[in-house]
This record gives sequence, structure tokens and C-alpha cells, in this order.
Amino acid sequence: MKVSVAEAKNTLPKLIKAVEDGESVTIYRHGTPVVDIVRTTKADPEKPKFGTLKGKVTALDPDWWKPMTNDEVEAFLDGR
Repeated sequence: MKVSVAEAKNTLPKLIKAVEDGESVTIYRHGTPVVDIVRTTKADPEKPKFGTLKGKVTALDPDWWKPMTNDEVEAFLDGR
């Protein structure tokens, strides 16, 4: 597909869809080709890899999630 700069400006989403569908798109300025739109080689975002911090993170207090007792709250507030 060959399009002018003005046409590309007005129809960019359509051109992107054409490239996704495998079509070649070249943008011309005053009859001279200046840009080829090509599909990226890495179309899918990389998925997170779980477990990469295994063994690197340690819990100092295994009961960190439990509510504090009243004595612990008082000690915490006195330490401010």
C-alpha cells in the first residue's frame, strides 16, 4: 500500500491495522518514498515471571500480619 503523508496522518489507525494484517505500507512525500511501516518482531508483551525473588526475600517476623497487642501499640506510640 502506498500513501501520502497527508493520507497517513488522517488514516493512521487504518494503516496500523493493515500492517498487523501483513500488508506492506510505504508513506510517500511528493512522490518519494520516505517511510516503511513494519510490524514489530515482538508483538506480545512479556509476561511476568513469578518466583524470581524466591530465596532472596526473607520475613524477619513470620507473624507480621497478625494484629498488634495493646502493649505493642503503646510501645510503638511511645517510640515516636
